[in-house]
Amino acid sequence: MSDSAYLAGRLLLALPGMGDPRFERAVIAMMAHDANGALGIGVGQAHPLLRLHELLEEVGIEPGVAPDCPVLAGGPVEPQRGFVLHSNDWKEPDTIEAGALGCLSASLDVLRAIAEGTGPQRWLVALGYAGWGAGQLDGEMQRHGWYAAEGRAEILFDTPPAARWAATWRAEGIDPALLASETGRA
Repeated sequence: MSDSAYLAGRLLLALPGMGDPRFERAVIAMMAHDANGALGIGVGQAHPLLRLHELLEEVGIEPGVAPDCPVLAGGPVEPQRGFVLHSNDWKEPDTIEAGALGCLSASLDVLRAIAEGTGPQRWLVALGYAGWGAGQLDGEMQRHGWYAAEGRAEILFDTPPAARWAATWRAEGIDPALLASETGRA
């Protein structure tokens, strides 16, 4: 396991000029990171075509008491697969715990519980994820791609998706307007 295994439970911010337009101004909630790779959920961009009630109806769940909120674009890997990032007051056997960020569940049971009003208190629904193979994220971190910020649940649950990138930088004490898109080489 690398020294950067601490990334689980943190918010990963795309640095300006990272070179991959899919991740421009990305905020990734890192849920797992070990010697085998890493998994995160994009939380900085709403899905352009889908809201929660439509998603629930597509999978055969009556929306019930669930608010009709945006579904997030969770990442480019398996963009049809759903994930719920949520507070740690609701768990099932396959739930992944990620420190201050809360938990990640990927079953229809969590969606049913949200619709019934018996699910987690706080939650976000996303389609797709960001994934890295063994050592891949470590390499990207060394090549000026990402910044690992402290995991802050209040940014996930109390800040609109489009504002999360700048809000996370500010919470780290950094003015995002002062970030350079290139670094020097020594």
